[in-house]
Amino acid sequence: MREISHKLAFAHDVAPTRYSDVFDPNNGSVQARVALGDAALLDKAVEAAKKAQPAWAMVNPQRRARVMFNFKALVEKNMDELAHLLSSEHGKVIADAKGDIQRGLEVIEFCCGIPHVLKGEYTQGAGPGIDVYSFRQPIGIGAGITPFNFPGMIPLWMSGVAIATGNAFIMKPSERDPSVPVRLCELFLEAGLPEGILQVVQGDKEMVDAILDHPDIGAISFVGSSDIAHYVYKRGVDNGKRVQAMGGAKNHGIVMPDADLDQVVNDLSGAAFGSAGERCMALPVVTPVGEKTAIALREKLIPAIEALRVGVSTDPDAHYGPVVTAAHKAKIESYIQMGVDEGAELVVDGRGFTLQGHEEGFFVGPTLFDHVKPTMRSYQEEIFGPVLQMVRAESFEEALALPSQHQYGNGVAIFTRNGHAAREFAARVNVGMVGINVPIPVPVAYHTFGGWKRSAFGDTNQHGMEGVKFWTKVKTITQRWPDGGVGDAANAFVIPTMG
Repeated sequence: MREISHKLAFAHDVAPTRYSDVFDPNNGSVQARVALGDAALLDKAVEAAKKAQPAWAMVNPQRRARVMFNFKALVEKNMDELAHLLSSEHGKVIADAKGDIQRGLEVIEFCCGIPHVLKGEYTQGAGPGIDVYSFRQPIGIGAGITPFNFPGMIPLWMSGVAIATGNAFIMKPSERDPSVPVRLCELFLEAGLPEGILQVVQGDKEMVDAILDHPDIGAISFVGSSDIAHYVYKRGVDNGKRVQAMGGAKNHGIVMPDADLDQVVNDLSGAAFGSAGERCMALPVVTPVGEKTAIALREKLIPAIEALRVGVSTDPDAHYGPVVTAAHKAKIESYIQMGVDEGAELVVDGRGFTLQGHEEGFFVGPTLFDHVKPTMRSYQEEIFGPVLQMVRAESFEEALALPSQHQYGNGVAIFTRNGHAAREFAARVNVGMVGINVPIPVPVAYHTFGGWKRSAFGDTNQHGMEGVKFWTKVKTITQRWPDGGVGDAANAFVIPTMG
């Protein structure tokens, strides 16, 4: 059986004592096992990073950018291999796997411009003969703890900016689909990255806690569920680290009476069910405004959902594939039953879906609920599967209140032809990322990604300039070159001003 191990800057000849199974979600079989590391292994990885990082920080930004250019070309050259590897462990279809990697590459493209964003600031003559300037320096050693749902994109979001700004980076991917981060590390080394600047350690909670507690790791980026994100944030901050921890979501799509319903249904089909709903920016809640809108939307949604094709991840005609594990499938189906028990109307039931020849695969059919109420637990919590819930609203204000008052605040979308309604909604909604006729409003790489409320812990977002700020520290220098004269002795005891 294939064994997935770490990617380290030192010879690791100690046999692991713990393993975790890696499944093929298409047929339910165990296709590999991943070695789980411990605190002692992390110590060695950190020591290797400490040796390598000072020299990397001294490499000028233009040369660091060249590594990013080389890496981008290598990922593009190996896209098919990476996509099939990702798909085989996660279950998302090949086209979606390529999109996963491409969105990560867009952050690498941003990192190719790192010399520009690290230029710093300068003020000549801030005071009599005094100049002030500032620049950004790397934190030192950073770590990323990445989720199963985007094993290509999110590791690239984190590692790209951290490395481009001069840090060493230790990545701990999800043990459910750990192979792609290892392959990306290999491509970084092939692109010219020095040994020790990027390493991959495999593990579970034991490794996560070791990262959170390690005194030489200065900054940690995390993406996962909200309860774990809060745990990571609190424990990391208590240990004096800089932490950004992105959590769960329950994104809403508000459908105004003037919306183009054919376009809305097309957008909802992809946003709610793409990647089997295993996206923190999926759109699992649709809120039509007004009874007439709700009836018309439902009438169009049902045949569109019933026409969705669920297939193996290599099927080019499949809209989405299996979910990642049997345990996750069971969790999704338990939420469907919860919705039934709570009194929501189950319009399309995705439970019991099987695929001929792949009966043991982790498949869940597309599911639609109507008449879901905000008091229902199945609405309040993140399902993270191919389940769309319709929560009807009588007015714009009621629709605005639903995502604004929800515990999560990652993303939201409004579908309308009315510019005033869109502008009002975008200004007032209590959510971090807003789409106007855009169902999945993930910002482009040179902007920044981050939610509000229980969708994010910490003050700095992912990638863009926010990412640069997270992985660097500002140093400000105030300098004076005396002309040989001696200043007023009395003024030496007064707080200096520039007036």
